[in-house]
This record gives sequence, structure tokens and C-alpha cells, in this order.
Amino acid sequence: MKKGMIKLSALYPKGEGKTFDMDYYRDRHIPMVARLLGDACKAASVETGLAGLGPDTPAPYAACGHLYFDSMEDLQNSFGANIEQIVGDVPNFTNIQPVVQIGEVVM
Repeated sequence: MKKGMIKLSALYPKGEGKTFDMDYYRDRHIPMVARLLGDACKAASVETGLAGLGPDTPAPYAACGHLYFDSMEDLQNSFGANIEQIVGDVPNFTNIQPVVQIGEVVM
């Protein structure tokens, strides 16, 4: 990713009673989101949690999804126009309320 790009991250914390369908997220949700956002979304990535920092420490997140944009305006215009469809699909793969962060790539 290039310096100055805008990154939207959705982090799905693990916890008792929380479920996450990685196959659906990876194969259906993220491609749908990328299609809805069109050219405004420059890249997308998905990761699954393997471990925490310490030995034998569980990963704090079941999954993390990242979307990259050239500008905040591109993110807001494309995401805002499709928010209902994107958020409406979440119950199809998880019962977790994601932690969302928008940041700027600085390196």
C-alpha cells in the first residue's frame, strides 16, 4: 500500500459464544463489498487470527478485514452509498460486533 492511502479495518474480537464463518466472509462478503465499492476500493485483504504475542497466547481476533482507498472522500462516497447492504450481510457470517478503525497509511 502507498503512503497516504486510507485503510478501513474491521476487527472481529473472539469471545465466548461468538461465531465467525471465515469461508462466507472470504468468499462472499468481501467480494460483494469490493463489487459494491467499485473502483474506489483499491485493495482488500482478509486475515484469520492465529496467536497473540506471547507463547501459547490465543489470537484476540477471529478475523480482520481491510479495505484500501486513495482518499477519505472515496471511502465515504462509496461506503456510505452501500452501507445498508454491507451491514445487512454481517449476520450471514458472524454474531460479533466488529471494531472498526479508519486510518492513514504512513509507511
